[in-house]
Order: sequence, then structure tokens, then C-alpha cells
Amino acid sequence: MIFWQLFLAFFIPGILGYGGGPASIPLVEAEVVDRYGWMTTQEFGEVLALGNALPGPIATKMAGYIGFEEGGILGAIIALFAAVGPSLFLMIGLMVTLLKYKDSPKVKNITKLVRPVIAVLLGVMALQFFTESAATAGIVETAAIAAVSYFLLEIKNIHPAFVILLALAYGGITGLI
Repeated sequence: MIFWQLFLAFFIPGILGYGGGPASIPLVEAEVVDRYGWMTTQEFGEVLALGNALPGPIATKMAGYIGFEEGGILGAIIALFAAVGPSLFLMIGLMVTLLKYKDSPKVKNITKLVRPVIAVLLGVMALQFFTESAATAGIVETAAIAAVSYFLLEIKNIHPAFVILLALAYGGITGLI
């Protein structure tokens, strides 16, 4: 039964997550945290941070990790296939049609309409992470981490992977204290 649940947990976001990994992350979180309860929001945030720090697509790394944790090697394979399968099959099936209608105004407008939805989903997820962090670590520490992260990313133009690694190291050190 766990293999079927792993398949559904990543197949459904793979179908509905138009826009790749960042668009499907809130959907994966809903499946993994809310529906199946395999992780807490904090654990999911840590897996997401680790996935962001490593090269390659985020959704596949998360699928592989969560699949392995819940179902071993076979679980990882099933979760990975479920995460990439919908995109793979849809891309192959729709490629001819998109090439035929690529200059159509309707096709161009679809992309313009979907982007704000993705932004809202990512904003909601960020708000959930912030509120849970404020509840567990405190509002001052959470605000300080957000401010330092903003400074490093936007002012100093440091690569996000290094900022994530720095936050992971900070969390590890404060977790030991």
C-alpha cells in the first residue's frame, strides 16, 4: 500500500504542478505533510532546503528522498517515476501541438495567467514556514534569519545554495545547544 501512496503523492503534484518543481512543491507538501503525515512541516522544510542546496531539479530530489525514507529503494524509484512521469508523457504528447500553435495568442496568455497562481502558492508555503518557525524558534530569531537571508541574497548576491547551507549550519548548531 505504501508504494501506491508514494506513487499518488508525487503523481498528482506532477500532473497539477504546471511550472516545474517550484510550482509543485506546495502540492507535494500537501500530500506528504497533510494527507499522509509522513513528515511535519518543519521536516519538509528541511528536506526542501537540502533539495535546494543540491544541484538538479528540486521535485525529483525530494521524491527520491521521501520515497526512500518511506519505501526503501523501490519506494524511491516509484516516487521518482511518479514525479517525472506526468511531465515526460505530457511533453512528448503535446510537443507537436505546441509547435503547431506556438504563435497563438491563446497559448501565450495561458502562461501569463498561470504565473500569478504559482506566486500565490509559493507565498502561502513561505508564510506557513515562517509561522511555524516563529512558533518553534521565536519571532525574533525567525525575523533575524529572514533579514540575514534577504541581505545575503539580494544585497550581497550570494548564491541561494550557500545561504541555505549557512541556515542549515545555524540550525544544526542551535539544535546542539
